Amino acid sequence: MNTPCIKVCQMDPAKGVCIGCCRTLDEIARWGGMTDRERETIISALNERRKALNVPEIAVPPLA
Repeated sequence: MNTPCIKVCQMDPAKGVCIGCCRTLDEIARWGGMTDRERETIISALNERRKALNVPEIAVPPLA
């Protein structure tokens, strides 16, 4: 399953999104039950959402 999760799970209450993946709590909760098309629609919108909400991107080092 494709996911934007980077394992930095912390909600920004003022912006209403996770600072790691920029998804809303509702999107995170429903993710497992979504179709691939629904997931891709959300994933394609995340970069613009991150910019619009001014959520800084978090650098995550590659797993060893």
